[in-house]
Amino acid sequence: MDDTFIVQPEVAAALAAHHPLVALESTVIAHGLPYPENVTTALAMEATVRGEGATPATIAILGGRVCVGLDQAQIEYLGHGKQIGKVSRRDIAICLAHKLDGATTVSATMFVAHKMGIRVFATGGIGGVHRGHAHDVSADLTELARTPVAVVCAGAKAILDLEATLEWLETAGVPVLGFGTDEFPAFFSRSSGLPVDTRVETVEDAAAIVHQHWRLGLGSAVLIAAPVPQDAELPRPRVEAAIGEALAEATNVHGKALTPFLLRRVAELTGGDSLRANRALLLNNATIAARLARAL
Repeated sequence: MDDTFIVQPEVAAALAAHHPLVALESTVIAHGLPYPENVTTALAMEATVRGEGATPATIAILGGRVCVGLDQAQIEYLGHGKQIGKVSRRDIAICLAHKLDGATTVSATMFVAHKMGIRVFATGGIGGVHRGHAHDVSADLTELARTPVAVVCAGAKAILDLEATLEWLETAGVPVLGFGTDEFPAFFSRSSGLPVDTRVETVEDAAAIVHQHWRLGLGSAVLIAAPVPQDAELPRPRVEAAIGEALAEATNVHGKALTPFLLRRVAELTGGDSLRANRALLLNNATIAARLARAL
């Protein structure tokens, strides 16, 4: 591996020893949660992964180099969000060539994780098809279609068109497993009314499906969708009301700025309850991902 990649010693040791690892994205730090909750949540996710017997590998681009594993100072730097780009797969080469700093989205994190041999990735919610804009499809979906990583999430972000997102995943051949649920989670809420492909009760059940999917060379990711913990859930009607108001205000917000704007407004409109739900689901997903990495 050339000096494009800087692998933290803890991560390098885990890779060399074939120890279970869990990739973590950095967009949630720079663009997803406000400071200081973003930093405390990122550190708590890493601690959760370690507590479950796996090694965390938070991924970001700093100074035009891909960092696989971050120290606390780097997480703090990302948490302040100044001059930190939002990097999907298409932006990686640009970011490296211009020696920029960038927080990796689901798609970029999956790409790097797979390149490094990290098979499990924990995130909050995946991107998907935007409401009212069927042509606006997140790069996360195409990455899920072509990159064999097991992705633990709380469904897709609630601001998206969940039905269209699931249809896209079906067409692309990406299995969607419900972890302890028959329904696709709706990020802040535990259910969406939309079915998953199959329900799994344990990480061993999920690992068996992941193993068979990859053994056959089917190529895509496997999505493990885990509902937000019940005590942090927001009622779906309350979330939908907040999303509707945020969307009405977002008429001049487009592209990469849209999702952070909507999540910020939903947090404001729910009095911070959506932030508490977001933190809870992130930690829950980190727990499941670490156990899955061990099972695999």
